[in-house]
Amino acid sequence: MKTDYSFSLYAGALCAVLGLLPSTAQAVPSYARQTGLACNGCHTTPPELNAAGRRFKLTGYTDREKETPTISNDAGTRHAGLDLLKILPLSAWFETSITQTKSPQPETQNGTYQFPQDVSLFLAGAWSQHIGSFIQITYDPTANRFTSDNTDIRITNKGTWAGKELVYGLTLNNNPTVEDLWHSTPAWGFPFVASPTAPTPSATPFVQGSLAQDVAGLGGYAMWNEHLYLAAAGYRSNHIGASQPNSGKDFGTNIQGVAPYWRLAWQQSIGTDNYLEVGTYGMQIKSTPGGVIGLQDRLTDRAVDFQYDRTVFVRDVISLRGAYVRENSSLVGIFGQDGASQSAHNLRLLTANAEYHFGNIFSSALGWNKVTGTTDELLYAPASVTGSANGSPNSTSYTANLSWWPIQNFQVAAQYTGYPRFNGGAMDYDGSGRNARQNNTVYLLGRFLF
Repeated sequence: MKTDYSFSLYAGALCAVLGLLPSTAQAVPSYARQTGLACNGCHTTPPELNAAGRRFKLTGYTDREKETPTISNDAGTRHAGLDLLKILPLSAWFETSITQTKSPQPETQNGTYQFPQDVSLFLAGAWSQHIGSFIQITYDPTANRFTSDNTDIRITNKGTWAGKELVYGLTLNNNPTVEDLWHSTPAWGFPFVASPTAPTPSATPFVQGSLAQDVAGLGGYAMWNEHLYLAAAGYRSNHIGASQPNSGKDFGTNIQGVAPYWRLAWQQSIGTDNYLEVGTYGMQIKSTPGGVIGLQDRLTDRAVDFQYDRTVFVRDVISLRGAYVRENSSLVGIFGQDGASQSAHNLRLLTANAEYHFGNIFSSALGWNKVTGTTDELLYAPASVTGSANGSPNSTSYTANLSWWPIQNFQVAAQYTGYPRFNGGAMDYDGSGRNARQNNTVYLLGRFLF
């Protein structure tokens, strides 16, 4: 197959331009303006949180430096109090990228250059003493419109229980696990950047992001003694962009009742240089595919996860993370619509990744994913690129990432993803002659935050 040299020219030009940028550090978006801290006050490298970042998120994004200008009025028996920042906590980012797969997708251009890939606006920071938010609105150049993205609005407070600190609150969000404090769960898990145009395996447990921005949930959480974390929430389908009230006609997932989500984790510092989190999370949904009435699918995801961080050479951090997710499903609705050859299915996902942070200027990471599950020739049918020739959901991938922050509000990332197995096979996996390695992807990203 003829080599597409335009990709190399694009990549070289991008790297040459990025190399001219200054290397001095400076504060970034609204959280930095609110707290008076640079990005590395809360992050090893964005979006990965350190202990201070986890605490800031836990307490509802409300911490601020004492000199932060506010408008305030004390509460009385007949008058509500007021506590507002004088400066609205707004931020933005701009992303541009290049994506090239080993072989083009049929009848498409390879070496996809997106300028922009997306533009996001954020309302992120304290609304008052006990209320704060992370609200992201993103411009999608493919649809040529802004749409709702990750959202987490919190109401928090502090107290004591059994003589130990208790931080507790409510979260209103649109993506299960977006409220989580760790990077072993899906919403903020590795890989931290990804191409929007490269092929990805078709099968994954639904808690891994299938419901992101398509649901609305209200939940509570608590951290006791800075060790034990508990959270629970209930979700309903939201279907942003569809007419309301919604019939569910064009959506594969329409939650019946309330879908429960749960989270339990324990965190522990070991000495001054070691940190460990171990936990479990899960979710269950009952859904009618393609409508709000009819036969229901029932899916339950249960997971265990861990995160280990070790500080070395004073400023560097080694991070190890992993998770195992098992999904058990009874797809009565899909089976009744002749979309599956049987109703009982399961999926198993194993993820692991390791990262080395060279201070807060460079990071290198390597991750591995493996999905296995029940073979079903109707549910996983043959289709060019996206299908499976043998009805198997089994896929294996590895991802290597190098990221550079010449200044704290600008990132350059180079990422390679390889597929030994894709949608059930290594050779002619889709029934149309495509091999798994033809989806191997080189992805270059430039991200500006301000």
